[in-house]
Amino acid sequence: MLHDFFRWIQETLGATASAESWSQQFRGSLNLWGITEGTHVLTLMVFAGSIWLVDLRLMGVAFKSTPFSKLNDKVLPYTVVSFAVLIVTGIALFLAKPVDYYHNVWFRAKMIFLIIAALNIFWFHVKVQKNEAEWDEADKPPTSARLSGAISLSSWVIVIILGRFIAYNWYDCGKPLPGFVNWFAECASTPSGIVTADAAPPLVFPASGAESSTSQLAQGR
Repeated sequence: MLHDFFRWIQETLGATASAESWSQQFRGSLNLWGITEGTHVLTLMVFAGSIWLVDLRLMGVAFKSTPFSKLNDKVLPYTVVSFAVLIVTGIALFLAKPVDYYHNVWFRAKMIFLIIAALNIFWFHVKVQKNEAEWDEADKPPTSARLSGAISLSSWVIVIILGRFIAYNWYDCGKPLPGFVNWFAECASTPSGIVTADAAPPLVFPASGAESSTSQLAQGR
């Protein structure tokens, strides 16, 4: 169902007899796509940098002499603004080719870790930060705070790495893929369908050197 919805967005929404869909126009634009993608990447640097400062303090690895609340208050505006820009530009980039992203294994894995990061933020604000006054100035925050910082830092690092891998087509549907990848990417709902790794034709390498000469002589006889 989602495949059909995203396909409608990508190929039909906004299309007329003389114009492509809005998604196709945006993707094929001379400057708008590049500006949006560049803004997304540059804003990601600001967001990740600001949130990692807080994570390192939570883990008790850096800025030990600075109270957590003071550091958090300083960087929070940068985190919030950059995150808002990330969401807007990220949605715009997704809508440029939603079908491709929807069936991309890297994108799907990225979404999983984004959910993990979001749940960790919720857990931190609801549970961990309740006792902030008790460990605010401690060199080594309690285990729950350090764990939250480690989950946050790890999740965002993985999100960034997976986001970079989205550009590669190693596991695109229609290629010989392991069964799990076909299932994870929902390749069955794509026009190319499922192609298992077992169905791939065997690789045949041409003979070289002496073997090639021998083969040619044998064929000549």
